[in-house]
Amino acid sequence: MNNRIQEVRARKNWSQMELAARLDVSRQTINALERGRYDPSLPLAFKIARVFDLTIEEIFIVDALS
Repeated sequence: MNNRIQEVRARKNWSQMELAARLDVSRQTINALERGRYDPSLPLAFKIARVFDLTIEEIFIVDALS
C-alpha cells in the first residue's frame, strides 16, 4: 500500500519525530510507513487521518493490481 504520509507531513513542517509523538508510535514506525515497508493497522490508519485532518483515502493509495 502506498501512502502520502511524507508529503503531508512535510506540508505541515513536522519532523518524523514530531509526527511519531502525535501518533504515540516510534520514529522508526513513521520511517517504515513513509518508505512503504509497513502497513498500519486500521486503528493507526484512522489516527493518522485524524492527525492530518484528512480522510484515509486521501492518505493511503491501494494498488488495485496487488
